[in-house]
Amino acid sequence: MTGNLPTELSFSAIEEKVTEIWKHVLDVPNGMEDATFFDLEGESISAVRLVSRIEEQLGISVDVGDIFEEDPNLEALIRRVAAKAEISSLA
Repeated sequence: MTGNLPTELSFSAIEEKVTEIWKHVLDVPNGMEDATFFDLEGESISAVRLVSRIEEQLGISVDVGDIFEEDPNLEALIRRVAAKAEISSLA
C-alpha cells in the first residue's frame, strides 16, 4: 500500500482530503459546492475514481453503490467516509 496514508485520522483530516478528491474528480464549478454527485454530472467512472482515491489516500473503503444509491453532496460523502472510519465530527 502507499506510504502517504495519514498516521492519525480525524474528522477534519477526512473532511479536507475528501473535499480535495471530490473537487478534483468532479471538477466542481464555483457556486455548485452543495450540488450532489448527479447534479455535477457524475458517472460510473467518476464514482470509481472517488472511492478508489479515498481508499488510496485515506485507507477507508467506501462502496461505489453508496454513491449511486444515495446521490450524496460533498457533506454527505464526508459523513459517510467518517462513519466508515468510525470517526465522529464531534471528536
